[in-house]
Amino acid sequence: MIARLERKLRMLAVIGVAGVVAGLVFVSGQGRTSWPTLAAAVAYGLLISLSIGGLELFVADGVLRRWLERLPFTASVVARSVVYAGVIVLIQVSQLGSRLVGLPFDPSEQGVWHAIAYSGLFAIGMNLAIGIANLIGPRAFLNFVTGRYHVPVEESRFVLFVDIAGSTGLAERLGGIGFHRFLDQAFKLLTQPVVDFRGEVLGYVGDEIIVTWSEAAGGVDCRPLRCFAAMRAALARSAGEFERAFGAAPRIRGSLHFGPVIIGEIGNVKRAIVFNGDVMNTAARLEELSRQVDGGFLVSRTALQCFNATPPFAMRDLGLLPIRGRADGIAVVGLDMPG
Repeated sequence: MIARLERKLRMLAVIGVAGVVAGLVFVSGQGRTSWPTLAAAVAYGLLISLSIGGLELFVADGVLRRWLERLPFTASVVARSVVYAGVIVLIQVSQLGSRLVGLPFDPSEQGVWHAIAYSGLFAIGMNLAIGIANLIGPRAFLNFVTGRYHVPVEESRFVLFVDIAGSTGLAERLGGIGFHRFLDQAFKLLTQPVVDFRGEVLGYVGDEIIVTWSEAAGGVDCRPLRCFAAMRAALARSAGEFERAFGAAPRIRGSLHFGPVIIGEIGNVKRAIVFNGDVMNTAARLEELSRQVDGGFLVSRTALQCFNATPPFAMRDLGLLPIRGRADGIAVVGLDMPG
């Protein structure tokens, strides 16, 4: 929960800075550079950006989240934009920014509608950026904008594969659309622990979710292991809801591996940031092996040795297990986790 709040507060700070910059650009473009005018521009930028950002992060992504999730992307953007337009008009027409810096109310203020239009464009742009970030992931969006992986790089990463157990039978029983709704609801629950334990959702592949951590982030307090345990706990708390809606509750199994991966942008028409390397293949094959062990979870010795703390779960040394693609096998440990 603390990590979710920190993430939202960081994003709100970025939105606030963007609002201040946009306000200063607006008045500077008009040649209005006196100190009171600049101060008012900063006040308006903060008021509008923090109000809209707060609504987006703590209301739209809070109490209204489930309602907005049922809307198509365009309808969701329109609904948000209508609310934001009301906020902008209220702040601009009341001249709240000017009053905060000591300027008197001016009923004949010129250019207020230009300011409203400019603020509206800023809000729409911010709304679209947040919407796109939610579609492809905030970190992926930031990495695209900064060009971090435009040239491929090698990084050491923890890679967690999580699979919905018994998905084939569920798909046959629920049908295509019903199974999609089942997966959607399950994945929404599973991604909250990812945020809580500072991971990054790399992608959804069929009935699997792939999560990754950098070496520094994942090594702290066994975060990948705690994340998987929290996923199981979240599904257990919602088991009754799934039983009523689908007649079955999801169960998960998984695997964790660590090592170097190549990360870079790939493709043209639908460009993406992808992870490649033996670590990805090994983690996927460990997940296949997890179906044959008690507890349904395997972690490689390589990953286990990278934690700065002792795992908070009972461990079973399974020795070297044969694995496709590796003649020498791989040293793994089974963990007895709840669920």
